[in-house]
Amino acid sequence: MTEEIVLTREGKKKLEAELDNLINVKRAEVSERIKQAKSFGDLSENSEYDDAKNEQGFVETRIMEIQTILDHAEVVAAPRHATKVVVGTTVTLKPKGRGAETDYHIVGSAEADPTRLAISNESPVGSALIGHKKGDVVEVKTPRGTKTFEIINIAPLALK
Repeated sequence: MTEEIVLTREGKKKLEAELDNLINVKRAEVSERIKQAKSFGDLSENSEYDDAKNEQGFVETRIMEIQTILDHAEVVAAPRHATKVVVGTTVTLKPKGRGAETDYHIVGSAEADPTRLAISNESPVGSALIGHKKGDVVEVKTPRGTKTFEIINIAPLALK
């Protein structure tokens, strides 16, 4: 049995858009590439055919993956007034000692994206923050050692 997957509304919309693109655009593009590659003749040494078939496998796998996520998704709304850290909040953290304040967006694991500072509620930092309030000091055990942060602010999700 698959566990429920936590998604924000924005994350669900993004996955639905990706799924629509894969089904209605990418599938047709890949199918056309396969058709063209077949027209070149001998498939045993046809790198265009091999590449197109590999891409087809990737597209079909991603479609199944997104469908599974959406089938098991628990969609959470960003709170209107955030008083504690939950999925759907943006948290401003200040490392104890040195370091600048940084905004982290708490999302479900299916939509985590460290390049956008969107961290999963299941990650070491995300799970340590869940339930805490503004002003709390939180210790986080990470693979690189224990880090200490002060929660400066909590607001409804504001992904960039």
